[in-house]
Amino acid sequence: MIDIVERFKKYIAIDTKSDESSKTVPSTPGQLVLGRLLVQELREMGLTNAKQDEHGYVYATLQSKTQKPVPSIGFIAHMDTSPDLDGKCTNPHIFLYQGGNIILNNDYIMTVEEFPFLDKLKGKEIITTDGTTLLGADNKAGIAAIMNAVQFLVNNPDIEHGNVQIAFTPDEEIGRGTDFFDIEGFGAEFAYTVDGGPLGELEYENFNAASIKLKIYGKNVHPGTAKNVMINALRIALEIESMLPVNEKPEYTEGYEGFFLLTKLNGTVDYAEAEYIIRDHSKAKFEFKKQFFREIVKFLNYKYSRELVKAEITDSYYNMKEKIEPHMEIIELAKKSMIDLSIDPIIKPIRGGTDGARLSYMGLPCPNIFTGGYNFHSRFELIPVEDMKVASDTIVKILENNVKEK
Repeated sequence: MIDIVERFKKYIAIDTKSDESSKTVPSTPGQLVLGRLLVQELREMGLTNAKQDEHGYVYATLQSKTQKPVPSIGFIAHMDTSPDLDGKCTNPHIFLYQGGNIILNNDYIMTVEEFPFLDKLKGKEIITTDGTTLLGADNKAGIAAIMNAVQFLVNNPDIEHGNVQIAFTPDEEIGRGTDFFDIEGFGAEFAYTVDGGPLGELEYENFNAASIKLKIYGKNVHPGTAKNVMINALRIALEIESMLPVNEKPEYTEGYEGFFLLTKLNGTVDYAEAEYIIRDHSKAKFEFKKQFFREIVKFLNYKYSRELVKAEITDSYYNMKEKIEPHMEIIELAKKSMIDLSIDPIIKPIRGGTDGARLSYMGLPCPNIFTGGYNFHSRFELIPVEDMKVASDTIVKILENNVKEK
């Protein structure tokens, strides 16, 4: 049986960073490379039905080992890493953490002051980056945990479980992870994404999300004769930013608090483009934020007596809570399984989204469980080896308890 660390190292060494500007599916070729590797490994475990479809999705089924009529459970992770940083991690640092600051390289230090959770990791073997790339725990730790669980069940055929449906998706980080997901072919009655953070996380609430694309039309003339004529598109962009609530920015919010975030701005005096994202757990507040932005655009166009700003607002995904609450038994199953492993379940809202959010609205209830990782989308990303192993153990325990409760 391949050690989970070796499995994880193999996966993170493949560059699977997704690309929002790409028109292909998946958006980058590295995801196809990883998908082919996963299909090969699944087939070597005996899952001869493993396949990669034309869109890069990987599907497989581990056949039932029980006579009881139990639900078929799915486990899902995504193959891509965030576009925020280089995603090919070929030099991970693996060591026993004994406390204190962690030196990644000459330029980057992970301090306990900045990351106080480090105190909880004393005495654990951890994996970090060398400071130049993402680690890829988001979400290759989830892939490794699922693959490790499958290998364990294959090696221990006496463990009773129902059908286990496995899927690895592309392009989750750019919001396309479920665009071509074959729910009917997947065959699960419910599923879990293994895409959470620290040990014990269990999540069935996430943000409602929207993106905004702004086109700002200025008027450029020679600055020497610009009085009462020039309209600086870049300054209008700054004016829009200044009209948004100061305390509703990511750096000032937590828990259930939503936000506006300027993610991109470029242009000239004559023309500028800006992009925002809006996030809120409350559907009412989410709708209010979108309308608030529309009112800003309307006000500026009125103020300057022309259609100066055009806004395209697109919903990205919605809070899965309303789709999960009618099926709380799947939350209770995960909670019990964690408690059986002496893990304290941490139920809290996701300050983000997962493939599971969209899948839940497509008819597949799909909450999220932990991988063990920290600091996703960052060069400071890390994961304790023990916690990644426990994520794998949790998958096995969920499948065992699914049978025992029948």
